[in-house]
Amino acid sequence: MNTTETPPPSHRFWIPGTICTVIFVIFVVVQAQPELERNIKGWITGALLILLVLLNFLWLVLLSRFSWRRRLLVAVVALVGVAVLKGLITVDGTIDGTGRPKLVWKSPRSALALPAPAPWPVAGLSPLEGEKPVADVPQFFGPARDGVVRGARLALNWNTTPPKQLWRQPIGGGWSAFAVVGERAFTQEQRGDGECVTCYDVFTGRLLWAHTNQARFFQWQGGEGPRATPTVVSNRVFAIGGTGVLDCLEADTGRRVWSRNVLGENKLPNLTWGVSASPLVFDESVVVTGGLGNGPTVLAYHRQTGEPLWRAGTDKCSYASPVLATIAGRRVILSVNASSLTIHDSTNGTVLLDHPWSNEKWPKAAQPVVLDGDRVFLSAGYGIGCELLQLKFLSTGKLAVTELWKGRSMKNQFNSSAYRDGFIYGLDDGFLACVDAATGERRWKDGRFGSGQSLLVDDLVLIQSEPGPIVLARARPDAYEELARLPALSSKTWNHPTLAGRLLLVRNDREAACYQLPGAAATSASAVAKP
Repeated sequence: MNTTETPPPSHRFWIPGTICTVIFVIFVVVQAQPELERNIKGWITGALLILLVLLNFLWLVLLSRFSWRRRLLVAVVALVGVAVLKGLITVDGTIDGTGRPKLVWKSPRSALALPAPAPWPVAGLSPLEGEKPVADVPQFFGPARDGVVRGARLALNWNTTPPKQLWRQPIGGGWSAFAVVGERAFTQEQRGDGECVTCYDVFTGRLLWAHTNQARFFQWQGGEGPRATPTVVSNRVFAIGGTGVLDCLEADTGRRVWSRNVLGENKLPNLTWGVSASPLVFDESVVVTGGLGNGPTVLAYHRQTGEPLWRAGTDKCSYASPVLATIAGRRVILSVNASSLTIHDSTNGTVLLDHPWSNEKWPKAAQPVVLDGDRVFLSAGYGIGCELLQLKFLSTGKLAVTELWKGRSMKNQFNSSAYRDGFIYGLDDGFLACVDAATGERRWKDGRFGSGQSLLVDDLVLIQSEPGPIVLARARPDAYEELARLPALSSKTWNHPTLAGRLLLVRNDREAACYQLPGAAATSASAVAKP
């Protein structure tokens, strides 16, 4: 009689072992690529994680040699668990600019109500002796829309002379920055179903007025609310919301002067992440960009009446704001679009240059940077990189372009670069980088700031990091040097900081704050906040 027992079947553990090993090797190789961007690495890592779980689940249910009863039980428990979690968990935007979804427990989210407006006028902060405490920043990306603040004269040591917080308060959703004129700060925010242009006292944060349109833009990655920053000119506020409503308001009262539905009137579908370009205002023109239709790309309205002046371009739009610049003595408008850089005559919109710039697959949010010598620097994330163009007017009146260099030394995703003394400074995939404008060579790349924003302030760089802290560093080509750090905000921040004189206004989709930064020449002076 044969009494030899049958050995238990092998469960083929080599299969999940091989799966885990291969996926781990791919993960290590991906992470080791120095020029592969954070968002692409994040997407690949997420896909590898999903693949790891799925393949091991299939092995367990179909290829392992556990009993069918046990495998069926595992499958049922897994499916029920997924169904239960789906009912309890929801996606609340993304964790950061890499696009990873932020999972939170489902709960009703109450809309932030507008506070009662303060009486007007409101007394201001006592000015520093011999100084004006606030300077005008009437538009997006600095006083001249070039990412540069001049004459701030900031102190470098914030430990001995720390910034003074003037106010902090909740704010509605959205990624708009502040524009500052006089003692008033203007921004856009979402309050429930209302898309608001709001005006605050810059020294106290008290609401002075709010203009509300019944509109709400939402996209699961970018969240809700308007994206663009208001532009303030001659006691008028020009603001365009996430759905394309362009308003002209009185700066003192918020009363509407005129309004246009830019996308609706031109039968243009909205952009995936909403209208984001801030209005460009000069002379009698208000210039905005369109939507995802094949033109018009750039549109101008009369500043006083809102009547259309001209429409131009055939490309789809992207997320950068139009820029007014002088090229070879002529004023022109530069627009970074879905797949091109177009340059327009500032008087009638005529397209003077249509330069291909990557393709429309990837969004572009970085501002074009105009350098001396009629040069223009372009940059974009998602593996696109950067290039420097030389422009020249032809006898026909059109512009000719020569590519001086092209590379991946700067990859601005949400951030825009700025130029100083022959070098370009900006966030290259979340790291502050310095690039030689003459050659395209990257001099250095350091720090970790995520999908933040940056400003050149004299010979310094002021960085709004994505997690919330503000960092002050030197703008010099030899090395990165961090000088000071301020825990200004504490959650995901894609909004651009505004430095108005030495008043720093920061915000995200949850809170806003204002700091008075110490000055280099008057660090011992103090300002007395009004009650």
